[in-house]
Amino acid sequence: MGEHNLTGRKGENIAEQFLAGRGYRIIRRNWRSGRYEIDLIAEKDGYLVIVEVKTRHKNYIESPLESVNLKKQGFLIRAANAYIRKNKTDLEVRFDIVTVVISENEHNVELTENAFYPLLR
Repeated sequence: MGEHNLTGRKGENIAEQFLAGRGYRIIRRNWRSGRYEIDLIAEKDGYLVIVEVKTRHKNYIESPLESVNLKKQGFLIRAANAYIRKNKTDLEVRFDIVTVVISENEHNVELTENAFYPLLR
């Protein structure tokens, strides 16, 4: 497994614990539909929450939040639609992003709720 995969997995573990501590009920992790993947699927306050986790080392160039561009948002929206169809959920959906910045002995976690809204295209 590549270094970036290990970093990503570590970030997802940190994000899952972070969200659980804030009342999110984690339903699924790394859910896939074809080429689309959702890092974490949770329920919180009556919402189905689609969570994208972005993990970077402290010396990153691009902000982890900025890396969730329109193309990535489109992938998440299509994955969420597939999940909703397959699981026949009627909860309202929102998209959150958790950024994890890892340094030598610590990590910084930030949550952006309602990070973006699906656009009609």
